[in-house]
Amino acid sequence: MKNWKLWLPDVLAVLAFVVISFAYFFPADIEGRILYQHDASAGRGAGQEVSEYYARTGERSRWTNALFGGMPTYQTSPSYESGAVLSEAAKAYHLWLPENVWYVFVYLLGFYILLRALNFRQWLAALGAIVWAFSSYFFIIIAAGHIWKVMALAYLPPLIGGMVLAYRGKYLWGFVVTALFSAFEVHANHVQMTYYYLLIIFLLALAFLVSALREKQLARFWKATAVCVVAALIGIGMNLSNLYHTWEYQKETMRGKSELVKRDADARNQTSSGLDRDYITQWSYGIGETWTLLIPNAKGGSHNIRLAESKKAMSKCDPQFSDFLGGWYQYWGEQPFTAGPVYVGAFVLMLFILGIFIVRGPMKWALLGATILSVLLSWGKNFMPLTDFFIDYVPMYAKFRTVSSILVVAEFTIPLLAMLALKRIVEEPSVLKKESGALYMSFGLTAGIALLFALLPTTFFSFVSQGDTERLAGYVPQEYLASVMSNLEAMRIPIFTADCLRTVFIIVIGMLLLLLYRWGKLKAVAMTACIIALCLADMWTVNKRYLNDKMFVSKSVRESPMEMTAVDEKILEDKTLNYRVMNLTDPQGPFNENNTSYFHKSIGGYHAAKLRRYQELIEAHISPELQNLSKAQFVPGEIVQVADNDSIFPVLNMLNARYFIISLQRGATPVFNESTFGNGWFVDKVAYVDDASAELDGLGTTNLRHEAVADKRFKEVLGESLPQDSTSSVTLTDYRPNLLTYKVCSARGGVVVFSEIFYPGWKATIDGKEEELGRVNYVLRALRVPAGEHEVVLSFFPTSIKRTETIAYIALCLLLLGLAYAIYRALRGR
Repeated sequence: MKNWKLWLPDVLAVLAFVVISFAYFFPADIEGRILYQHDASAGRGAGQEVSEYYARTGERSRWTNALFGGMPTYQTSPSYESGAVLSEAAKAYHLWLPENVWYVFVYLLGFYILLRALNFRQWLAALGAIVWAFSSYFFIIIAAGHIWKVMALAYLPPLIGGMVLAYRGKYLWGFVVTALFSAFEVHANHVQMTYYYLLIIFLLALAFLVSALREKQLARFWKATAVCVVAALIGIGMNLSNLYHTWEYQKETMRGKSELVKRDADARNQTSSGLDRDYITQWSYGIGETWTLLIPNAKGGSHNIRLAESKKAMSKCDPQFSDFLGGWYQYWGEQPFTAGPVYVGAFVLMLFILGIFIVRGPMKWALLGATILSVLLSWGKNFMPLTDFFIDYVPMYAKFRTVSSILVVAEFTIPLLAMLALKRIVEEPSVLKKESGALYMSFGLTAGIALLFALLPTTFFSFVSQGDTERLAGYVPQEYLASVMSNLEAMRIPIFTADCLRTVFIIVIGMLLLLLYRWGKLKAVAMTACIIALCLADMWTVNKRYLNDKMFVSKSVRESPMEMTAVDEKILEDKTLNYRVMNLTDPQGPFNENNTSYFHKSIGGYHAAKLRRYQELIEAHISPELQNLSKAQFVPGEIVQVADNDSIFPVLNMLNARYFIISLQRGATPVFNESTFGNGWFVDKVAYVDDASAELDGLGTTNLRHEAVADKRFKEVLGESLPQDSTSSVTLTDYRPNLLTYKVCSARGGVVVFSEIFYPGWKATIDGKEEELGRVNYVLRALRVPAGEHEVVLSFFPTSIKRTETIAYIALCLLLLGLAYAIYRALRGR
């Protein structure tokens, strides 16, 4: 009974988190409505082919031909049997709560676990959980459907909590908690978020090392470090299948090094391994935009919230421009666009600054250092010396784009240091008197600055970005440009100043609560309860700007099968085993949508980690060929046809682009392309070149129907081809995503080129005997086939999966043994 009383406050805190999570999504959660989540819905198209294949055969395909001509499913539809165990364990941790509700719940619970590991009282830990969980970015990514990112962020605080337990000498529970949440974290499959938090883990470990040196407890430090390392290895081992194959895959993707020879400016833009600098830094937080940590609308909020929604803003606009400017986006920062700002809470930021003055010990410096570094790195192209250093010298940093995402580190360190400050205030009430200068300075650096911004907005900020200027120049005649920009500024200033005053109001209330506590008018628990109400009201209302009830739809809208159009139906009348479709009707372009992949095998698609060679093929040949499509001769009919013309789109022909979907006067129309090369064909000659650049360039000067271009490294595999006659044929007889069977006939034998994307791990057999595949035409598979009639099978069944799954199950058993032993010792009271 006594133990139950000790645990009761924790149980009540967890129940409160459940209530808060349900309340945020009320009434959608009780009405069965869900978020549409564009990114999650778009991902359905990418995974549809392998989902249907699994439902039909019970077999998981590690390859899909649904997008980009073909790619592994390691990141589009990762699924391993060992992962199913982790998924069920995670559902239990989420208390089997409904979608959306459990996202917020695990945010809250994770940070609560960390603060309890840091020996916070339950009510203080509950406050900390709220101020961390309700940071605006965490709700924005829920709205966008970045669920892997949601899970990765939610599991990181309790993972660090396990690390804290170990360094506090609670080795067994430190081991169990670290191993469990390491496994959850890696299973969440968002390497970028995990990578960023390694910075926090490293700096916190350094802080514990400094403390150990001061206390002469190095032996305990190294023991705890060993416990954490072993626990992390077990967590990694449980996810080895996903990690290993992702690691192998990334070397072939845009995250890997290009083989092309870059020169001059291109060479400077290329990194030693990974994405190009321009791509890495495309989403860089503006230096002035960093004020969103304190003032949510410092740069206007979201790009898709219209200015017309603010009556006060529109009242400032000249009526002759109101209709035009009412359609301009609210966001005026320097990023291409954004779904919302990074806001950590006005009073939370004040407590953070106060913590810099009153918190003692190495942990403060670790958190402060991580915060500063996070902000500087988020500036990306706006602070290139540091960004270049990390790109060039810090391992794996160049693998990730959207550098503004590193602000998740500041979103962790700011609330944590703020809570450490509040913890000291609660435990040492006299600190507010001793450090009154720090208290007032923190107030001035937050509320004072926000008030100054509100009074003199144009002195400190520009309200028309460079992007606005460029866009307006394309829409507005020069003689009206100055007036339009002046009106745009006049509309935006009230939005900015309103949030500045809002920030001042919140901090003044928070300051008053601290002063009442200092004067003995409020007890610690009452002050904490009031701060909970203040921070929850502040951050709740900001988050409702970006994730609110209007965004919820009935479940059928998202979960029902995608609606098949008349164009889709017409194309699907073609029962040819395997062909590809290029959709040119989407406003975002063919390489920013996956809807086509839901019904067809698409040459386009969207994924942030597509195969690098395919991306380079898009840039060098596919995009230019699409520009030339207007030169083609269209033949009207039930299905429009395009005449045989290899000179217009030879690369699309070699990719078996049997249908285009284009927009004509009568709407979207399927166009049959009769000039494709088919599923496979013999070539008369293979031209071997010295490097990747020569191979890619050669596609534009070679008759790809009769010749192939290959890197000289494949000469031994493919040899020389022979001129073919009309009897040569390659016929696909059976199609599965990961297994293709062909009947191949040739009087002379030679090199067969398949309209399939080359990737390491694909195997070929000729009449059951394994032969080595080569790569030609920059991205395609090729095979030397002897004369006569043969059965050729191409298959993709990675043998590494069995080995990695075995290791994963061993690691799972070790974790279960550790957990069982920890529970046994707890029950024995040891």
